[in-house]
Amino acid sequence: MDNAQNTIARISEVFNKGNSGVIVIPPNPTVDAQAAAASLYLGLTKMGKNVSLACSTKPESDIIAADKIKTQLATGGDSLMVSFPYSDGSIDKVDYNIQGEAFNLIITPRPGFAKLDPKAVSFSYTGGVVDFIVVIDTPTLNTLGAIYSENQNHFTGRDIINIDRHLTNAFFGTVNFVNKTVSSISELVLTVLEELKIEIDRDMATNLYSGVAVATNNFTSYSVSADTFEHIATLLRAGAVKKIVKKPEPVKINIAPSAESQPTPIEEVEKEKNAQDWLKPKIFKNSGLI
Repeated sequence: MDNAQNTIARISEVFNKGNSGVIVIPPNPTVDAQAAAASLYLGLTKMGKNVSLACSTKPESDIIAADKIKTQLATGGDSLMVSFPYSDGSIDKVDYNIQGEAFNLIITPRPGFAKLDPKAVSFSYTGGVVDFIVVIDTPTLNTLGAIYSENQNHFTGRDIINIDRHLTNAFFGTVNFVNKTVSSISELVLTVLEELKIEIDRDMATNLYSGVAVATNNFTSYSVSADTFEHIATLLRAGAVKKIVKKPEPVKINIAPSAESQPTPIEEVEKEKNAQDWLKPKIFKNSGLI
């Protein structure tokens, strides 16, 4: 068994023995990172695992299951956590009452502050135990931003699976599946899903196809290899929809030529010359003007 196969086998072992985990991607993630993370989330959910997706910034994406990405590290558990936007001093008091079979949590804003918008309230479970953390497309843990800096205790004593292709990857995981020559993260996740014997459904295949397509600039990147096309063939057979997400094009700014660079009309040159001649001293002799 070579190193890659041994690494994938270790990843499979971590997933099989653990019940809950978090998949984390860096802030402002690429389409490839989102596609890989969302597909792994869908696959582990199929296995019956309690997993969540986390990122320090909330990406806007049409990747399937990207809407599951939270900006907080959700660790599961039995304690219901109610979260909402808060500014210092905006809450006057938090109270509760029981009416029949209903438990009511009452949050009263301080006078002068806006009342809480129900649409801004989110719910999650906390107090649970995280068995594993999967870090995707991230060269170092610090690259994760607030998700790591504010939750370092959750990264201690856990199995950390590091899936990446950055040349500068620090191999920070307990298991490091790092391939610096592969053309996309989505291909690495596909390999993991295949090792786990998880059926690649249409949604997962579509995500991974989009991830590879964007990462390789529609399969034109120098990193594209025969393996890339074999992976694409697998995804197409699984029902992938060719929904290519294009990268935003840079804004073109038309800069008008500066006044210094514009040619001076011949009339202006003649006027300037005549004006200079007029200012020159005149010398008169008997024969006339010299």
